Amino acid sequence: MSTRAILPVKVSLTAGDFYTLWAPTWKEKGSEWQAFLGDDESVLAFHSPEELLVFLNTTAQHDLTDHPKWANFQAQGDDRVVPSEKQYYDIVGAPNFLADRPSHGNVSQLSRVLQLSRSLAEVANAEQAQIFFASHSILANVARGSEHYSGDAGLDEWSGVGRVVLANWENVVHSLDGAVRVVETSELDAEAVASAGTAITAAQEERARRREEQQKQEVAQAAAEDPYDVSPWATAGIDPVKITVQGKTVYTLRTYLGSAPVFLGKYGEIFTFPTPKHLGRWILENDDHELAGVSTWQDLMNAANAGELKVEVHPDNAYSFNGIAEDITKGPDAVDTEQMTKAYEVLADAADWAKDDSLNSFLLANPRMQDYLAYMMGSTESAGYVPSAPFTDKAEAWTEMEDQLTKRFSKF
Repeated sequence: MSTRAILPVKVSLTAGDFYTLWAPTWKEKGSEWQAFLGDDESVLAFHSPEELLVFLNTTAQHDLTDHPKWANFQAQGDDRVVPSEKQYYDIVGAPNFLADRPSHGNVSQLSRVLQLSRSLAEVANAEQAQIFFASHSILANVARGSEHYSGDAGLDEWSGVGRVVLANWENVVHSLDGAVRVVETSELDAEAVASAGTAITAAQEERARRREEQQKQEVAQAAAEDPYDVSPWATAGIDPVKITVQGKTVYTLRTYLGSAPVFLGKYGEIFTFPTPKHLGRWILENDDHELAGVSTWQDLMNAANAGELKVEVHPDNAYSFNGIAEDITKGPDAVDTEQMTKAYEVLADAADWAKDDSLNSFLLANPRMQDYLAYMMGSTESAGYVPSAPFTDKAEAWTEMEDQLTKRFSKF
C-alpha cells in the first residue's frame, strides 16, 4: 500500500486508459476515509495527465479539496499529475496476472489492482463490484505477497483466486465502468491543455535535473567518506598497523583503552608479521595475547570466521622510519616533521604498552635529544632551544630509539 496521501493513477477500463487522483485510506477525527477525484455524482477521469492538470487548475471545488493533504499535493510541481509506473492499474487485464505462476511481479501487481478496484467500488458505490469483494475472502491473502503462495497448498490457493476472478471479473469491470465519468477533451479548453503539456514537460525536466544533481552530491559524499570507517576494524576499534623501519616492514594490531595503547602481544613483546595475510591467519588460530581480552575482539573473530575480515591498514596507521636518521644528519629543514611525529607516536605507544621506562630513561640521559625532538615536533617544551650542527649525535640517538622498538618485535 502506498504511503503517499494523494496519488495520480492511470487505470485501464473497458473504454481505454484514463487518469485520475486517488487518496488511499486515511484517518481523520477517528474515522477512516478514502476518495477519488470526483464531483457529487461520480469519480472523474481524464484522457491524459494534461487534461487532468487543466481540470485541477480551473476547478475550485471537488471531492479532494477537503482532504487534509490537498494543499500539499497542489504545492507540488506541474508533473504531480503524472503517474509512475507503479501507479498504473490494469483493471481490465487483472486476469492476466493469474494466468501464470504466483511470481513476485504477478502477485504484487494483482494486489495493487484489487486494492484500487475495491476502493473505487466503495467510493463510487459500484454495487456489483462491492458484492464481489465482500463475497470472496480468498482475495484478502493476495496482499500477503508471493511467499504466501509457495508450496503445493499455496499454488492451489492461487488457482482458487484465479477461478474466482475469471468467473466474476467481467461483471466487476462493467460495474466500475459505470462508476467513472470520463471528462471528454471537448469539455476542456484546447489552448489550456497544450499549455499544460508544456508545463508538465518543464516540470519533469526540472525534477530530473534536481535528481541528477542530488545523485552527483551523493556520489561526491560517498567518495569523501572513508570506507575504513565502516569496516569491522573501525567498528571494533582495533586497527591493523604497518611499521617500516630499518628497511623492513612488519604488521601488527593496536587499540586504545582510554588513552592507553594495547598491542597484539604479551609481556612487552609485540607480535609482528611480514604480511597482512600472515597476520590474518595467525589471529584466527591464536588467542594468547592481550588483545584477546578486549571486549570487541570477539566481534573481529566472528567477522574473520565468516570470511569478512581482510587485514587492510589505514594510512593513519602506517608508520615509516625510513630515511629519518639520514635526514637528521642533514639538518632540521631536511626532516619530514610529519613523518617523524608519526614515527615517534608508535615509539611512545610501544614503550607505554610494555610498561617500561626505556624510552623515557634514554631521553633523560640524552637531554639534547629530548630538546631536539620537542623542537622538531613543535612542542612548547623546546622554548629557547635551536638545533645546531653537527647533527650526527641526534641521528645516532634516533637510531637507538628505533633499535628499542625493533627489539620488542617478535619477528624482524
